[in-house]
Amino acid sequence: MSAHHRTWTRASSAALLAVALAAGGTAYAGDDIETLTARQIAEKAREALLDAESVHITSKGDLREPGSPNELDLALDRSGNCAGTVSMGGEGSVEIIKRGETVWMKPDAAFWKNQVPGGGEAVRELVGDRYLRGTTDIGLLKGMAGVCDLDTFLDRLTGVPTSDVSLTKGEKTEVDGVEAIPVTGNLAGRTVTLYVATEGEPHPVRLVVTSAGAAKATVDFSDYDEPVPTATPTADDSVDLSTLLG
Repeated sequence: MSAHHRTWTRASSAALLAVALAAGGTAYAGDDIETLTARQIAEKAREALLDAESVHITSKGDLREPGSPNELDLALDRSGNCAGTVSMGGEGSVEIIKRGETVWMKPDAAFWKNQVPGGGEAVRELVGDRYLRGTTDIGLLKGMAGVCDLDTFLDRLTGVPTSDVSLTKGEKTEVDGVEAIPVTGNLAGRTVTLYVATEGEPHPVRLVVTSAGAAKATVDFSDYDEPVPTATPTADDSVDLSTLLG
């Protein structure tokens, strides 16, 4: 599913900018994160994120070019399991469930129309309100393997060198009921603010990306180390993709 996979790559680039702020710097052994420098806080957040076994990611706003909104609501783990929804603005959205090598996906009407030009309507009528089911070795579903793998996601997040980025620590605030301290930097023309929890593990809880002429984008991180939901569609609620393609 190349279009979907490309969209994910673009969408994650903003998150990449933000947690990439954490790359480099000096780790700190103490517990009171509020006493640390901005770079030490960012490093602690990076370590906590890399230690996570699973996380729920929710993103809203303009994470690509101006005027191209995306939304992501996805729980994912290091075993490649995931469950949630990926939206490509007016181009459609897809419900995704992945357990092991099996993927279930339910695109909406807009997705069929925009992502499968010509034959989308016919396939949609055939599938109806059911999920498409297949394995990750099918081209249409192969992109989901990367979307749903936390290791892949974290590689993208932390793979940009930012040792020369100047970071600023802000005042402690509350993010969805979690006390957090913001760390802000500028990268590639964007202002990126990463909010790091001050109680318990110093997990990133939110990042906000702004740039001139672009809408604000927000990515929230929650449910660290919580299991990805295990419910999968029944056989009656899904259509085998290999049979459909055949």
